[in-house]
Amino acid sequence: MRTVVTGGAGFLGSHMCDLLLSRGHDVICVDNMVTGTNNNIAHILSDDSASFTFIDHDISKPLFFDEDIDHIFHMASPASPVDYLELPIQTLKVGALGTHNMLGLAKEKEARLLLASTSEVYGDPLVNPQPESYWGNVNPIGPRGVYDEAKRYAEAITMAYHRYHGLDTRIVRIFNTYGPRMRVHDGRVVPNFISQALDNKPITVYGDGSQTRSFCYVSDEIEGLYRLMMSNHHMPVNVGNPYEISILEFAEAVIEATGSNSEIVYRDLPEDDPKLRQPDISKAREVLDWEPKVGLRDGLARTVEYFRSVN
Repeated sequence: MRTVVTGGAGFLGSHMCDLLLSRGHDVICVDNMVTGTNNNIAHILSDDSASFTFIDHDISKPLFFDEDIDHIFHMASPASPVDYLELPIQTLKVGALGTHNMLGLAKEKEARLLLASTSEVYGDPLVNPQPESYWGNVNPIGPRGVYDEAKRYAEAITMAYHRYHGLDTRIVRIFNTYGPRMRVHDGRVVPNFISQALDNKPITVYGDGSQTRSFCYVSDEIEGLYRLMMSNHHMPVNVGNPYEISILEFAEAVIEATGSNSEIVYRDLPEDDPKLRQPDISKAREVLDWEPKVGLRDGLARTVEYFRSVN
């Protein structure tokens, strides 16, 4: 099996490359290194494996292959608020043009494509937990709209190709994921809190800390994506951890995991920041026989160990 992974040098994409290689795929990793890094795939490149190819390319521009392609994991996109606020046009283009190009490649090669969508399609939800049937509460012109709407458009065009061209597609809605290879300064809550705690600096909580998130360890998340790709299910599926925790509770868990002396300080809540985030994973359990296995305590310990090594 020959499989393309866009965004393959990113946090999630590099873990997907690892999993695919371990299961016998020939992997073509495509990344323009806007948010990806060579460090994430250095261990693969050092093996000089004939099963792995890296291509430095912006998928907002067309990409062609002579060889057959069996699967495409379309995972390329800035995924942190810091990134997509600094790269708003690139975020929109990779969601729109990049998805269009990958769907065109899948059509040409008669390949199966999995779109890595996001829980951000639900916006600041009025329903909790969020099932796949929920249409969301998104501000299309707010600062986060470039990411939210890029992913909503990507879902729409993916389903259009599925319905009109009969393309074999999958859509996963990824909830907050954490683990090794997250960038230290990517602006998301996990690296922010861990980095601050390891340096014994104040941990910055936005708002009063009552907003909730659900954190899924990366190995669980990647397994869910792989199972969805190998399933026969075409409609969106939530893949995330249904254990909901407040941001304040999470800050306290990070302090405990790091043994830090950090205090917690409060800042104004950013515009359109979701107040709730919890997946309904009933469909993943039913269709994929999947649910997360790594608890927050164990996952945080592994993640803190990684951040200590790169801090």
